[in-house]
Amino acid sequence: MNIVVFGAGGRAGRQAVAEAHRRGHQVTAVVRDPAGHEDLAGARVVAGDVTDTASIEYVAAAHDAAISAAADLSVPPYEFFTESSRALAAGLARAGVHRLVVVGLASILPGASGVPLMDEPGYPDEYRSFYLGHAAGLDQLRKCDLDWAYLAPAGDFDHGGSRTGRYRIAEHGDPASRITYADLAIALIDEIEAPRHHRAAVSVREA
Repeated sequence: MNIVVFGAGGRAGRQAVAEAHRRGHQVTAVVRDPAGHEDLAGARVVAGDVTDTASIEYVAAAHDAAISAAADLSVPPYEFFTESSRALAAGLARAGVHRLVVVGLASILPGASGVPLMDEPGYPDEYRSFYLGHAAGLDQLRKCDLDWAYLAPAGDFDHGGSRTGRYRIAEHGDPASRITYADLAIALIDEIEAPRHHRAAVSVREA
């Protein structure tokens, strides 16, 4: 397949590029500045703006599916995630790309109580604006006509862990759960190759 990865320079994006390349897919890695990402081996690295519809349409043309692992901490989260979701929905549709998998955030998915983790008692609140930005982006996805999936760690990333080659879909969010970036990437590419969740938000954890 031809897969375009937005936010390919970040930790989740890099692992998605690597996993797709490992399986023999053709990968276009979209970053803001290609000169700073010459180490994305096996990918065609291009400049693009995930908040700009025309840019997305241009870089996504002739691709079969898209992954977005994009984030920009220099922009207010609500603004970035709503604009990127709107632009992805419009730009990918214009490019004829109908499958999108987004790297999400556990905080906005249901915990054991059924309410979003960010609203459960004792959940860390210092990054709430970031949580709400992600939630707004997911709300935009729910309005679009793409065949999309939103995959998030059930809790957080294991930043120092290595690839195990395994993961499982969690029943609900769990703040104590961890998954490596490399193992989440396996779930992302599995979802691209054999979609299981049409327009769904899914928690993923280590097996």
